[in-house]
Amino acid sequence: MLNTETPSPRHPDLDSYPTGQLVQAFVDDQLDALRAVQAAAPALARAVEAALPRLQAGGRLIYVGAGTSGRLGLLDGVELTPTFSWPPERACALIAGGPGALMKAVEGAEDNASQGAADLQQLQPRAQDVVIGLAASGATPYVLGALQAARAAGCLTIGMANNPGAPVCTQAEIGVVLDSGPEIISGSTRLKAGTAQKIALNTFSSSLMVKLHKVHGNLMVDLQATNAKLRRRALALTQRASGAAPEAAELALAQAGGQVKLAILMLRRQLTAPAAKTLLERHAGHLRAALDAA
Repeated sequence: MLNTETPSPRHPDLDSYPTGQLVQAFVDDQLDALRAVQAAAPALARAVEAALPRLQAGGRLIYVGAGTSGRLGLLDGVELTPTFSWPPERACALIAGGPGALMKAVEGAEDNASQGAADLQQLQPRAQDVVIGLAASGATPYVLGALQAARAAGCLTIGMANNPGAPVCTQAEIGVVLDSGPEIISGSTRLKAGTAQKIALNTFSSSLMVKLHKVHGNLMVDLQATNAKLRRRALALTQRASGAAPEAAELALAQAGGQVKLAILMLRRQLTAPAAKTLLERHAGHLRAALDAA
């Protein structure tokens, strides 16, 4: 039996616990998710290094999963745009059963390998693309079908699963095993298996965004200020990175069209918005390099 399906020996009387003990048991069990990702860190690093040149060449991140795994893939991709200004058309997510499966389970959809391949092919995959297959069991046919089609198209394939030796990992170019073990409620992989996938996806995509110069130091300098909270954050980031007074930072942001990275460069190098934009483009969006340029 798969580790993720094996009943946990830790809490055989879970249904008899008082509320405080019950909650503590669920919380403590999540620690296994963190340990699983810690053990997978070298594989995640390999995945980042392999994906980076593909994305630098204009490739897309394509997430493929079923159920919880599919929803987690979509979540990771969607959040890249407001956080890092990643183009939304370069973060695609496929879920078994289609968009309707986001809100309601579609029975049997995950068992259809040919549909996984067809859905992937509909995106017209190319060699620059990075396809991430997600499955707690590691044997979901829909995901395996998509991975097979991705490999045939020359994409980089990365498999993330919660069982050692899982086909999703062995059939991908890079396998990331997140061995989180049995669930506290047997087979409910929306629990720590899902948590492990969420941590791993956060780590993978955020590391890529740092490598793509969308972070300066540890500051989120490529965010999209689409609401009042984010506009306040953009102003605070501009002030922190430039040392400018609030009024000067606000003016620079306005002239930069809300682009934090550009406003920082304008203030630090005393440049107009067009000159700062030219300098930043010359250094492929790398703010540190632009600031240090002669």
